[in-house]
Amino acid sequence: MYAALIGNLLIAITKFIAAAWSGSSAMLSEGVHSVVDTGNEGLLLYGMHRAKRPPDDHHPLGHGRELYFWSFIVALLIFAVGSGVSLYEGVLHILEPSPISDARINYIVYGIAFVFEGTSWAIALRAFRRANPGQGWLDAATRSKDPPGFMVLFEDSAALIGIAIAALGTFAAEYFEEPILDGVASIGIGLLLAATAAFLARESKGLLIGEPARKGVRDSIGAIARAHEGVDRVIDLITVHLAPDQILVALALDFTDARTAGDIERDVAALEEAIRSKHPEVRALFVRPQRADVPRPARRLASGIGPREGTARERPTLQPE
Repeated sequence: MYAALIGNLLIAITKFIAAAWSGSSAMLSEGVHSVVDTGNEGLLLYGMHRAKRPPDDHHPLGHGRELYFWSFIVALLIFAVGSGVSLYEGVLHILEPSPISDARINYIVYGIAFVFEGTSWAIALRAFRRANPGQGWLDAATRSKDPPGFMVLFEDSAALIGIAIAALGTFAAEYFEEPILDGVASIGIGLLLAATAAFLARESKGLLIGEPARKGVRDSIGAIARAHEGVDRVIDLITVHLAPDQILVALALDFTDARTAGDIERDVAALEEAIRSKHPEVRALFVRPQRADVPRPARRLASGIGPREGTARERPTLQPE
């Protein structure tokens, strides 16, 4: 990501020089786009650094959600700065059109930028596919718990499409001798950034509020709990991602009647060891003993919740004397 940050910064400087030379509104919008991408990558790196800090007295579960917070800020910046400035420049150029003085410099810069952005996009795509094998882009992004992974890919995709729109706008403005089309291209880039920001903001917001672990992880944790000798039933299982590699787990378990308080303490310790050995991403685990006949909210967040095979039993009903 550091290489992409430096590359975007150099591309932004080149685009601004070309925009000042040619007077192209679309090129100026592309320069703003690259500046926003540079700042966003810096914020994501900052968020990743902050998220790694250990727990303390004020943050007993760690700082993992800082990554989700800064990811949401990135989405807002794409919308407010990238999209806003591009739309403004486009409207301004339509109201006061001016011809592009030298389109050749624009094409050269577009070509260089496309090569750099395309390389960054290919690297991000390979990493994204390794992390999400066999899934489509949108499906993988909505399921992902790692914002930098899909944000960089979607930003690079928007950058490539934006370059194509800007180049098309420059060509159309020159070919048809209609400078207004350069402003139309700038508006197109602004709308593209707005759509990208809306999608990224929605995904980041969900993670910031709190999303459960993937179904496979929930099923595995539930199976480990049900398979334990002293557990009769998994009453409830709640998981929440604190960071891409940090999960909080809360279990409500009905232990068998024969278990004493000391037995349950040992059962909980054994369960914690078994769950964390298979899922090291579990940062915090809370277990609450609870009888199955105690009323609870009607929700089931993990599949397969129920008594272990061969251990189901009926509780005696207490009758008043």
